[in-house]
Amino acid sequence: MNAPDPVARLRVLAAGLRAPLYAEATLGLPFDQVWAVIADLEGELPHLVSFVREFRVPPGDSEHKTAQAVDVLGLRGPFDVRLSPGWCLMQSRLVTMGVAAAPDGPGTRLAVCGAARPAALGPVQRVYRRLLGGRRTRAFFREVERRAALR
Repeated sequence: MNAPDPVARLRVLAAGLRAPLYAEATLGLPFDQVWAVIADLEGELPHLVSFVREFRVPPGDSEHKTAQAVDVLGLRGPFDVRLSPGWCLMQSRLVTMGVAAAPDGPGTRLAVCGAARPAALGPVQRVYRRLLGGRRTRAFFREVERRAALR
């Protein structure tokens, strides 16, 4: 049996999380160029996610790492990171964020999801989705495409 492509896998994860932030887009750039931006978590994540000021990832080729995030207020927190071609899942005790990509002809299908982990934040997540979710995901896709085009 074939495993689902990374975008389908992230769609299932987002549904299970009841993620308030989930979107897919097709970018007109090759997978390798797009994924190079996503996989460069330390260099690119602060440009892609507005509330992340720094994301420190230890060196090495391991697909499983513990990274350190610093938000715009200076608060720090550890993230468990799973990173492989087409798949990135980052989790802290408060947040789950995922990005997945798959080649789509000459372009790339890209998906992003984000959810707060404490169930008590469900109402806040629903308000966030209504007020900012679409705007934030469109900004994420635009910035990924812009930064990938520069590579």
